[in-house]
Amino acid sequence: MARSYNFCAGPAALPEAVLKQAQEEMLDWHGAGLSVMEMSHRSPEIVGIAERAEQDLRDLMGISDDYAVLFLQGGASSQFAAVPLNLMPEVGVADYVNTGQWSKKAIAEGKRYGEVNVAASSEGTNFSTIPPVGEWQLRDDAAYLHYTPNETIGGVEYFWVPDTKAPRVVDMSSTILSRPVDVNDYGVIYAGAQKNIGPAGLTLVIVRRELLGRARPECPAMLNWQVAADNDSMYNTPPTFAVYLAGLVFQWLKEQGGLDAMEQINRRKAEKLYAAIDNSPFYANPVEVASRSLMNVPFTLADDSLDKTFLTEAEAAGLLNLKGHRSVGGMRASIYNAVSEAAVDALIAFMQDFEQRHA
Repeated sequence: MARSYNFCAGPAALPEAVLKQAQEEMLDWHGAGLSVMEMSHRSPEIVGIAERAEQDLRDLMGISDDYAVLFLQGGASSQFAAVPLNLMPEVGVADYVNTGQWSKKAIAEGKRYGEVNVAASSEGTNFSTIPPVGEWQLRDDAAYLHYTPNETIGGVEYFWVPDTKAPRVVDMSSTILSRPVDVNDYGVIYAGAQKNIGPAGLTLVIVRRELLGRARPECPAMLNWQVAADNDSMYNTPPTFAVYLAGLVFQWLKEQGGLDAMEQINRRKAEKLYAAIDNSPFYANPVEVASRSLMNVPFTLADDSLDKTFLTEAEAAGLLNLKGHRSVGGMRASIYNAVSEAAVDALIAFMQDFEQRHA
């Protein structure tokens, strides 16, 4: 049976080669006589898997020894609390920029632990833009600046790094590994795995070592980055199978030519899909062109009464998970690394055929 094309925002598509390798190794990993899922996290095998995964990630992203790489649990949402608990003084303030639903959630959680200065917001444009940096009201005494470089729901992405004195803390869940970034521009990068890294259940945190050791007394050990770093991400039992699969994805990315090659592919995919939308009176994308995400492409139909028909016919054609987020409506195609150009081509062909039949 042929696999369908999966455009889900997360848990998202995984490379087929990775799934096949995991299938082959499921019952007996490298002659060990058992599955990775059955191994002790203290075993040499699991330690070796984690060490290689970390090194491959460092190679891909150019992460220096100035940064700790942590494989944690709890999803990116757990880091909404971990960030202020690790970085915000008990009497302190942090800058946040609001560009969508995930920014809003981070802001709400940050307010539980201290003063949050919303330095800029695009809520007035229904999150279809990124606020011009000249309008940002940053605080000189901010402990950090938090923003979301790619908003999964609204399909808005930053292609620049804001100038700030405070450490930049970013939720890269839906854009990490899609193109090169200079890790040295950031104090903290965190990401849920279930988009471009691996399966749900793993959370990646890349933190500059000089920012460790600042956690507040009430910070739980499970959210304390210093504790995680001191214990090689094994303070408790880590998500071993998720780390193993993430490691396979990192190896796959290297085989594709690394992040420079992935950026070229991802730009081609996005340009094709946006062109199909822009060149049609039947479809529309609400995001300003300069801020359009390479990973998440929302679009609407001219007649929203056809939405259900579109989704039903798309699923019948093997094009899955195209329904837009409930807060936005319409459609959304998430075209992460593991979504092939053939998948995007198939979606475009379906959209054009649907338009001809229903316009």
